[in-house]
Amino acid sequence: MESRPLRYFVAVAEELNFTRAAERLGISSPPLSRAIRQLETELGVSLFERTTHSVTLTPAGAVLLAEARIALDALQAAGRRAQRAAATEPKLVLAVKADGDAGLLEPMLARYAKEPDALPVAIRLCAWHEQARLLREGEADAALVHEPFDRTSLDCEPLVAESRVVALAADHPLSLRDEVTVTDLGLTHDTVSQFIEGTRRQGRDLSQLLTLVGLGDVTALLPASVATRYPRPGVVYRPVTDAPPAVLSIAWPQQSRSTATAALVRVAEAVAKEAVAKEA
Repeated sequence: MESRPLRYFVAVAEELNFTRAAERLGISSPPLSRAIRQLETELGVSLFERTTHSVTLTPAGAVLLAEARIALDALQAAGRRAQRAAATEPKLVLAVKADGDAGLLEPMLARYAKEPDALPVAIRLCAWHEQARLLREGEADAALVHEPFDRTSLDCEPLVAESRVVALAADHPLSLRDEVTVTDLGLTHDTVSQFIEGTRRQGRDLSQLLTLVGLGDVTALLPASVATRYPRPGVVYRPVTDAPPAVLSIAWPQQSRSTATAALVRVAEAVAKEAVAKEA
């Protein structure tokens, strides 16, 4: 199966409209329709239910959409990795959210530089939610990322699990308490992950998020290390006694065969283990 009909299919599946999909692809509608019908013939299944008023995915189409996105990402990533590997000075790209390394980054890099398989490391600072995409699209070789994240086509190893604190405006009623619970925050244990995901979308990075917290616009559940590493006027941190831990993992593409990446993963695990032992 070639990549072009898959790209055509994904455009139609996402737009659910042949005209809009054709405009997005920069082609006219008739060749797009022919390409989709040819793909259906090749696969022996119907991918779309078509009426005069709507286009919807069939069950087979829904499955192909999920798989096609992975396949197209993998093709794009393979090209980017090949280009980076051919560079005169190859580097390993590590994606990290600013302020999101739990204090592990510097000792990791120092120890990794001594590994025989090590490459120079380029740090790709990014926002929440970007690490997994950068890995899948071949723009990064490894990433430090907090759970939860989309693990599609990625492997990962947990490094550290921290208790959580809630960041509150200094005049928030809960700031008067020494500690709080999930219930105090108006949450249940089933909605904590959804709350964390929603909070992450409020700001690109920790600095932006804490600005909003200080203004009283949001509250945020954060790893406990943030409280000591990032004190901020107008923001107070309180332990949340029954919140699930904040797990920091190192992730990399499933198809990676890079000895340099494997060495970085080993170093990350060793450094994290030592950090946890020191705190015990």
